[in-house]
Amino acid sequence: MFPQKLFIFLTALALTTLACGFTVDLPTTNIKISPTVTEDILVPDPDPSAQSMDVSLSFGAGELIINSGAEALIEGIASYNVEDMKPKVEVTSKSVDLSTGNLEINGIPHFENTMKNTWNLKLSQRPLNLKISAGAYSGQFELGGLALTALRVMDGAADVKLNFAEPNQAVMESFRYETGASSVVLTKLGNANFRSLDFQGGAGSYELDFSGDMQADATVRVDTGLSSLIIRVPNNLNVTVHFDGALTNVDTQGSWGQSGGLYTHSGDGPSLDITIKMGAGSVTLISQ
Repeated sequence: MFPQKLFIFLTALALTTLACGFTVDLPTTNIKISPTVTEDILVPDPDPSAQSMDVSLSFGAGELIINSGAEALIEGIASYNVEDMKPKVEVTSKSVDLSTGNLEINGIPHFENTMKNTWNLKLSQRPLNLKISAGAYSGQFELGGLALTALRVMDGAADVKLNFAEPNQAVMESFRYETGASSVVLTKLGNANFRSLDFQGGAGSYELDFSGDMQADATVRVDTGLSSLIIRVPNNLNVTVHFDGALTNVDTQGSWGQSGGLYTHSGDGPSLDITIKMGAGSVTLISQ
């Protein structure tokens, strides 16, 4: 179905123009709804001998579900009722790009009926450099058990839950998440085996949970606009939280020390160094 957040954005845009006392002739794109098509997605590994593979998932609007456990590089099911959303695959010896067809929206989308676009995917447990690009969508990502050497997520108005139920089977040197006006919950990040996490957000609600089996020291940078942010850490971690930027309302739960804009939590495990830059909003630090 057409994502609710995008509908809210378009409604807000219309109300804003009315409130300002002028009208704007905005372009529209007519999108034809067809009978729902369900098809298998099966992408073999183009080079099993390669040390790692670049995998890019380019998704428009709808619902995106990702899990581990594929025997091929990528396998799953796509369901859609807009012909131009038929998935397409581009493959080279070093990379695979799975994308949402050729649909182009050059203005406010006008649907004849309710749009449907769902991918339910499984990824291989071979070493992957994974990039996920999406628009207005909901996402359920269970990435535990994969072997991610790098992960980058870029989305717009999103409702995403990303989890690592099991340890990542490779060292993730880089983890970047860039989002807009979204609700994003990242859980069991201690299992991600990352060394550096860069999270950039707009006006939204964000939660970063670092529970799991963290194996090494790591750094985190969070840069958001007007937002609500929750940071959860397990009691065994040594955590330092620095605040950089505008005045932010900070609440703590658990055992935290404070000296000015510096918050610390002592543990006997690896060290987690977090820097937070926020335009305005609230931060809750939780140790448990």
